[in-house]
Parts: sequence; C-alpha cells; structure tokens
Amino acid sequence: MSSQAEIVKLLSTLLSVVETSIVPLTRKGVSSGSKLFGAAILSRAEDLKPLTVATNNERVSPLLHGEINCIQQFFTADFPDPATRPDPRRDCIFFATHEPCSLCLSGIAWSGFSDFYYLFTYEDSRDLFAIPYDIEILEEVFRVKGAETDHQLQQRALYNKNNKFFRGRSLADLVALLDDEAQRTHWTGEIQRVKALYNSLSETYQEGKKLGATSSSIWK
Repeated sequence: MSSQAEIVKLLSTLLSVVETSIVPLTRKGVSSGSKLFGAAILSRAEDLKPLTVATNNERVSPLLHGEINCIQQFFTADFPDPATRPDPRRDCIFFATHEPCSLCLSGIAWSGFSDFYYLFTYEDSRDLFAIPYDIEILEEVFRVKGAETDHQLQQRALYNKNNKFFRGRSLADLVALLDDEAQRTHWTGEIQRVKALYNSLSETYQEGKKLGATSSSIWK
C-alpha cells in the first residue's frame, strides 16, 4: 500500500462491498440459520471490482464458512476455467467480514491469496456476537505449550499475520496508516457505522439459536 489515496480507495471499496453486497446476502443466511460471516474477492486490475461475494452456508455444510464458500464459488462457479481465472496471488485481494478462523486462514493460504483484510476481529466475534470458537480452536488445537508460563502463553499471538503465504490486516490497521487525523477520524466513524449494520443480523442469528433454527454444528 504505497499511497494515502490507495488506502482511502481500499477502505471505501471494502466498506461499500460490505454494505451493498455482503450484508443483503448475510441477511438471507441468518434467516435460514447460518452465521453472519461473509467474504469477497476483489480484482486488483479492475479498480477493486468485486469478482465473487458470498456468505456463510452452514445449513448445507459446517465447512461452508463465509470465506470457504467464497473461495469455492470463485474457483468452481465464477471462474471455472483456469485459463481465464484471475490469479489469486497477483490479481486479487481477499476480504472477510470477520477475522478468518483457522479453517479459513488455511483456505486462504492454500488458495494462493497473498493479501486479506477484515472488518471485525476475533474479539469482536466473541464479545459482540457470542461466537468464541475462532479463538478457542486456535488456542486449544494450535497453541502448543512449551516452557512458557500461562501468562507468557496468553501473550503469544494466535497466528502469524505476516508470513510467506499471506499478509492479514484489519480495516482499523489501514486507518492507522493514514497520516491525516481528520481522515483517520472519518474512516473510523465509517467503520463503526458499517459494523452497526450487523447488530440486527446478530439479533436474528441469536434468536434463531434460541429457537433451534441454526445448524447443529457449533462451529463458525
């Protein structure tokens, strides 16, 4: 990300995709019992044009998280021909509404996407949406304890956001790269406004859980 204008363009586009494309799909998904996670793949070459947009479809399979569903659709439905498919590493940006879980991090890496961004953090998923499983699986399955104390273990990052496969950043991280304080204030406000669109979606999902309308899987 070399310029302030590029950062602003990316922030504006990703928030617009959430509001105009992902949220309407998610509204339908949570009404049928799926969780409120969505994703999009955008073209670097075509002015950040959305190529594929999808949301969680765990009513079909517990593995169809928003990110995995998006990747599957990109490869098998939208661009089934490898000869004409945009290259994930060179040509695409991956966006997830919520910080990707261990399954989706692996899916992003195996699929070749080199950059991904997200709106909500793991802590948001846990605290705002009562969905703590992203953190729990990373802690219970992948965080192997060595000679550290319990406190030292808790200070260790859950995963490496910058590695040989990808670089992951939140939209808040992008805002922090802006030099102008007025711009930072504006885009922080825009992030909060778009996040608020998920309040009613979460209420629908939680009500469905109480009524037994959600999938029997506990996972994301």
